[in-house]
Amino acid sequence: MYRPFKRIFDIVVGLIILAIISLPLLLVAFLIWRHDRGPVFYRASRVARGGGFFTMLKFRTMVLNADKIGASSTADDDPRITRVGHFLRRYKLDELPQLLNVVGGSMSLVGPRPQVKWAVDLYTEEELLALTVKPGITDYASVYFPNEGEILKGSTDPDRDYMEKIHPIKMRLCVRYVREYSFLTDLKILALTGLTVLGLRRAENQLTHS
Repeated sequence: MYRPFKRIFDIVVGLIILAIISLPLLLVAFLIWRHDRGPVFYRASRVARGGGFFTMLKFRTMVLNADKIGASSTADDDPRITRVGHFLRRYKLDELPQLLNVVGGSMSLVGPRPQVKWAVDLYTEEELLALTVKPGITDYASVYFPNEGEILKGSTDPDRDYMEKIHPIKMRLCVRYVREYSFLTDLKILALTGLTVLGLRRAENQLTHS
């Protein structure tokens, strides 16, 4: 079975990456704190494998109490995003604290992106397959939608537009991942994610030519 090896892989790779980027992480944390003297991390409640809940960590990219004054989905032009936050989101640096989730066991390096409860409540029976594996930092949907915020830019109702424009494709890709679940699949997604972040491949070609 791949699952026990996947856990070992997550721990080893997660710890190695954390060790390599520890100093840059401290610098990012300082920049966030210096902006408004607020918390460095955003602690988000997300649905875990099996339907429970866990706390997902991200670097905070928005003003204090942003989750109480706006939608769950975030467009690139959302006024709640701080100046530092725009930079972090552009290069996906806000996701790096999730390596702590990976090492801790609530997430995997590769797996369906964690969702909020209201979105999971709308899952079809087929889409519930996404809850049979651990959520991950990256997956097929992360490669297909490298910048959801750009798609939602200008929206007057980001949550509605997310469900209409992004969610259906995202869930098809989540189901695809569960059905293709393997070490080679994970390696392919990690490689595609790296190329996407570095801007070396066009997003729309990522899955049709890989």
